[in-house]
Amino acid sequence: MIKLFKKKPKKKEPPELLDIDGDLISEGDKVVSQRYELGECTVELEGLQYFYVSKSTNQKVSYIKMIDAITGNQKVKKVKKTDESKDQQSNQEI
Repeated sequence: MIKLFKKKPKKKEPPELLDIDGDLISEGDKVVSQRYELGECTVELEGLQYFYVSKSTNQKVSYIKMIDAITGNQKVKKVKKTDESKDQQSNQEI
């Protein structure tokens, strides 16, 4: 048989991550981990895989270990920019 239509190779892209509230997570975002006692983390992309890097311990955990079994979202909570500004203001007051 002659193949008239050839499949185009798909471009590999990193997965789309959602936090526990359904907010989109991207590289460089700050999140608070709900597992492994990581605390506040930054999201890093290496190749096609995301990692959470703890600010306090510098521990690096793959996004695969943070998937919630029920929702399929990540077990992290994204730190919103308004939350950061409130924290900075409270620190300045002290």
